[in-house]
Amino acid sequence: MYKKIALLFPGQNSQIAGMGRDLADEFPEVREIFRMLDDICEKPMSKLCFEGPAEELVLTVNQQPAITAVNLACLKALHIKGVKAAISAGHSLGEFAALVSAGVLSEYDALKIVKKRGELMHRESLTHPGVMAAVMKLPIEKVKEIVEKAKAEGVLAVANHNSAEQVVITGQSAPMEYALSLVREEKGKAVPLKVSGAWHCALMKGAVNEFREYMEGISFKRPTAGILFNATAGMENDPEKIKDIMAS
Repeated sequence: MYKKIALLFPGQNSQIAGMGRDLADEFPEVREIFRMLDDICEKPMSKLCFEGPAEELVLTVNQQPAITAVNLACLKALHIKGVKAAISAGHSLGEFAALVSAGVLSEYDALKIVKKRGELMHRESLTHPGVMAAVMKLPIEKVKEIVEKAKAEGVLAVANHNSAEQVVITGQSAPMEYALSLVREEKGKAVPLKVSGAWHCALMKGAVNEFREYMEGISFKRPTAGILFNATAGMENDPEKIKDIMAS
């Protein structure tokens, strides 16, 4: 029986030392992706994926190209086995691998883009440091109320609505501490994320225009398969509009 297949690609904070090594050992085509990664990043990123250390892998400037390469390695292995996706999606950073799956980007261009994205976000995280946390066991409306209250202390926002009872919040340390105290008062649970900055909030706005301009020099094609976007919860076929979405 013919089955339509959906592929979902993870984003930041999914890294682990050793990732991708088994696929690189098995498939020569996957080894080529890691060689491409090393060439684009101009350092031994494949070794960082395969061996760590974790404290280097967690830095967004390394984490973004590393995770994307492993996502692309998984995609390549699936293609070798004859698996093609009817539709793809990714969690934040994972959307770039989804764009490759949907025929919008080449592997090479996806790795170039996430390298630049990681550099820009790393720069902004040094200028505007912040933190992120996953909030669980509370409905999103309650989390939004808490965030609105804590914003009196500084920059804070809802970053990701992962499920009915898991919401990621992001921002500066002072409002985050206040928000997490309110989460505990409401009998919720919060887990700090192992990331090097406060993604998906106003602290990153200094990178947006530069990143959008960088993508002007990259060839984005119309999708040949379905792709669902985080920011819109919908599909898009226009390459220029896809660039706008990816910069948002």
